[in-house]
Amino acid sequence: MKLLHLDSGLFEDQSVTRQLSARIVEQLRATTPTLDVVYRDLINDAPDHLSGEILAGAGLAEGERNARQREEAVLTETLLEEFLAADVIVIGAPMYNFTIPSQLKAWLDRILQAGKTFRYTENGAVGLAGGRKVIVASSRGGIYSQGPGVDNDFQERYLRAVFGFIGIDDVSVIRAEGVAMGDEMRQGALSTAYETITQTFQPAELV
Repeated sequence: MKLLHLDSGLFEDQSVTRQLSARIVEQLRATTPTLDVVYRDLINDAPDHLSGEILAGAGLAEGERNARQREEAVLTETLLEEFLAADVIVIGAPMYNFTIPSQLKAWLDRILQAGKTFRYTENGAVGLAGGRKVIVASSRGGIYSQGPGVDNDFQERYLRAVFGFIGIDDVSVIRAEGVAMGDEMRQGALSTAYETITQTFQPAELV
């Protein structure tokens, strides 16, 4: 079984999602000894955000691309191959300003490709990347799962929507919420998330 582990928390030592995603992968290694893990740090090795030059290069033949377009095409193909090779994708995805980090969005922009992970038909879009499991390690400074903050959640809702678009409806979220609302709230949120990880991800969950 192949697992792709992605982190997008800006602060390596303080990032809640890095702690959670590492714990998830650790738990899955313990329960699935044959797990083959590929790790990508989207902050320290961030893909460039899409530009007109990069997009234009995707539609050109190899010999028509300039040096940067060729380099970016290789990176895009590498990211796509890593994703498509994975049975399980674990994503550390904090909420920044109500949504995901732009570096994670840049990764998504590389793997959402017509003809590869989805296609358009006369009846609308059809996802082509189904059969995979996505596990999101989510953190929020405030409370957005209930109350007045719900309408401002463009983080978890977006990730569910975008993976659903490409055919992945098996999306689990391990959430630590209210982590900026004092030490007690932070520790409580982490403890609850760790307990959920231990209880949830047993071998049967990955079959």
